[in-house]
Amino acid sequence: MLKDSDRIFTNLYGAEPAGLAAAKGRGDWDGTAKFIKKGYEWIIDEVKASGLRGRGGAGFPTGLKWSFMPKPEQKGDKPSYLVVNADESEPGTCKDRDILRHDPHKLVEGCLLAGVAMHACAAYIYIRGEYYNEASAIQKAVDEAYAEGLIGKNACKSGYDFDVYLHRGAGAYICGEETALIESLEGKKGQPRLKPPFPAGVGLYGCPTTVNNVETIAVVPTILRRGGKWFAGLGKENNTGTKIFCISGHVERPCNVEEEMGIPLKELIEKHAGGVRGGWDNLLAVIPGGSSVPVLPKDICDTITMDFDSLRGVQSGLGTAGVIVMDKSTDIIQAIERLSHFYYHESCGQCTPCREGTGWMWRVMQRLVKGEAEKSEIDDLLDVTKQVEGHTICALGDAAAWPIQGLIRHFRHEIEARMKQQQKAA
Repeated sequence: MLKDSDRIFTNLYGAEPAGLAAAKGRGDWDGTAKFIKKGYEWIIDEVKASGLRGRGGAGFPTGLKWSFMPKPEQKGDKPSYLVVNADESEPGTCKDRDILRHDPHKLVEGCLLAGVAMHACAAYIYIRGEYYNEASAIQKAVDEAYAEGLIGKNACKSGYDFDVYLHRGAGAYICGEETALIESLEGKKGQPRLKPPFPAGVGLYGCPTTVNNVETIAVVPTILRRGGKWFAGLGKENNTGTKIFCISGHVERPCNVEEEMGIPLKELIEKHAGGVRGGWDNLLAVIPGGSSVPVLPKDICDTITMDFDSLRGVQSGLGTAGVIVMDKSTDIIQAIERLSHFYYHESCGQCTPCREGTGWMWRVMQRLVKGEAEKSEIDDLLDVTKQVEGHTICALGDAAAWPIQGLIRHFRHEIEARMKQQQKAA
């Protein structure tokens, strides 16, 4: 288990005020100007040394991503931007909202330091429209930081000018995809862009841009204070540091908790969420990383560890670390059908495989729930998921396909049993 001394988000549960005075008491904004004056190369090197990987789902190395941004002499007169993805729309995921509500100054300070690393002149925090209270909290933190001279002209008296803007979205899941988010920021319909060009070359307003998740940016100040080696010493090789896990579903105490990467899933659930309702033997399955990653049955959950590589090894993913626990009372087919409807509803409709495939998959899933499909349709459905996966501009097609693939991989016997039951009843 993670030691309290190694926790980054010490106010995750809102036990203390979120304001600037309390944040400084927790160590925020301590020595920020010193870090800025050390220069962008030092910041990037520390983040690379930490092994930090993106906390929004993809798990791409953060320091490497920042290094793709053009140097001042390479970009000419064009400004550079940092965009913070606070459009937390993945079902089962609610980690960023607690950072925004209770530890907003970690994010604002992180924006400044990440902005320096990328030669950015401003950060845009794009927050989902439903997060009204969270938007109010982060705006208050931004206002406090401006009033104290921590951001804006001569930020922290470092000689660096940096602005932070809050932009509220309108509640579209697709705007969690980085290029659709940029389109929405520009006032256009939230639809993903073709890549290349990548945002680091042509992003917001046609300028170099990096998009990072809230948690990714919020941990940066602590990494710089305590050193990249400290962060790299937590977790596992290539899966370092701490992570906020969201545990929901059939557990005794649903919660958000910061833990080390690589913690066993069983330990995570039993120590922090009070265990599975009815005991561990009552577990049916777990979705380990938010609704878009494939479900895992109990026998895998018994031993699996919560990190990018281990979960990829069992054909699932860490994603956003939204742990959705389902006990044996769950109709697993209906649960995946509900997720299928979600992705069908949220598809932007730009790509034919996703626009047509998500609706087709959902309609077949409806019939599987009732046991009315033919046995051959299971393989037809699996084939369609493969036609959608990897054939769309963004990853929403993959997100729609993977839950169904996980269901068929591990619970095909349940689908076939329901079909037999329906045939007998008829």
